[in-house]
Amino acid sequence: MAETPSTPESQAASPTPHPAAPPPPPPVTQRERSAILGSLAAGVVPSIGLHHIQVGRKDEINALLGDVQKIEQDAAAVRVVVGQYGSGKTFFLNLLRAVALERRLVVAQADITTERRLQGTTGYARALYAELMRNLATRARPDGGGLANLVERWIGDLAYEITAAGGTDEDVAKQAHQRLAPLQDLVAGYDFAHVVTQYYKGHAAHDQALCENAIRWLRAEYSTKTEARDDLGVRTIIDDASMYDYLKLMAAFARVAGYRGLLVLVDELAVLSHRLNNKTARDRNYEAILRIVNDCLQGSVQGLGFVFAATDECLEDNRRGLYSYPALAQRLQRNRFATDDLVDLGGPVVTLKSLTEEECFVMLTNIRRVQAGDRPPAEVLPDEAIVAYLQDCNRRMGARSFQTPRETVRDFVGLLSILEQNPGADWRRILGTITTSQAAPDPATAGPGVDEGDAPFEADASGDVGDGGGERDGGVQGGAASPAPPASGPAGDDDLASFRL
Repeated sequence: MAETPSTPESQAASPTPHPAAPPPPPPVTQRERSAILGSLAAGVVPSIGLHHIQVGRKDEINALLGDVQKIEQDAAAVRVVVGQYGSGKTFFLNLLRAVALERRLVVAQADITTERRLQGTTGYARALYAELMRNLATRARPDGGGLANLVERWIGDLAYEITAAGGTDEDVAKQAHQRLAPLQDLVAGYDFAHVVTQYYKGHAAHDQALCENAIRWLRAEYSTKTEARDDLGVRTIIDDASMYDYLKLMAAFARVAGYRGLLVLVDELAVLSHRLNNKTARDRNYEAILRIVNDCLQGSVQGLGFVFAATDECLEDNRRGLYSYPALAQRLQRNRFATDDLVDLGGPVVTLKSLTEEECFVMLTNIRRVQAGDRPPAEVLPDEAIVAYLQDCNRRMGARSFQTPRETVRDFVGLLSILEQNPGADWRRILGTITTSQAAPDPATAGPGVDEGDAPFEADASGDVGDGGGERDGGVQGGAASPAPPASGPAGDDDLASFRL
């Protein structure tokens, strides 16, 4: 039977395919709504529900996703995410944390403080490790506190596997020791494996105290070796000198337990550069970062990744920043061929670009949708109001409203809150009176770091100063107060000791 030839009339009558409509946004739970609005109103990053408000930064996210894939393939990765205060570094880290958990990675996250840092001699590095372990998150425990769950789940799965095949508790202990054998090739791996085995013995004997002691040791909460030997039979503890070695051990154990690796997120790196006033203490911390960078770039570690968050001044300050340490300056140097049009995201440093006006509009509409809940978003605030609000922000703050959107978002959430609590209010009249909060000075004009007026002069016996002492800006040396520098001089310069008149 001959085919009927197609005619222009038949082609016109046939329906033309339409592009598929975008999928509807996922519903916002009450818990997510409360966390998002409460956090944004306070100027902090919510820990859940980030996918509801995320916009932009596609290239940066794809670059970090490549690092996650490297960790999954038993490689290593290290990044330094750089941006101004309020530009979204913490938001970026939390978003990466959520993605890594979905990819079955174990994530440890902590902030650097003057008493929690990468290197110290009086428990400062151990305090950072303990904070990382307290915030350890897995897919089953995304809010932190997942260390006990990680160990217990591996022990439980192993015990079920062996006993289901007719094995005994002794067989489980032997199998656990065999599977932990790769850890013994690392520094302090034997004691780490012994403590995990002790946890199983307590689990099998229903000895809750022994299990708690094992978790306590893994969290670096033992301060003396004698106490650890009495409770667990080990002669070492996690201290300042071995903190990084135990992070590598935790990454290896995560892979043994069925996860794909460990991702360590460290925020507030600017504390090292602008609140550690002792140059020797800063250099020791920079040396610890250099060791991490070398190991990750050279492939000396497996299944481990680090992401640090820093400001531009923390990175590029040749006097106090990371660039003040010559070896780090060489490894973290940006590609000189990279420009605004030619982006290089293959190096260790990832600079967060400013949001465009369109991306800020989409972000505010997402926040409006979270605020609206079950209501149509236009009933909360029309689109023309968001446009007018962005124009007002651009008039008051200029490009900073897009470079550092924290104040823009915080004031917008405040506007939505006013409209929700006052149903008869007119957004036009309110928008004419809203002003940017002056509670905190703009870091771009007030200078980097935190006000050091609240930092006490405390030094330990070794001279490793936390908040001050030693070589301190403003000059307290040798117990005598030196006169304050003139207003026009570079106060706090570490090179003043070599000054000659």
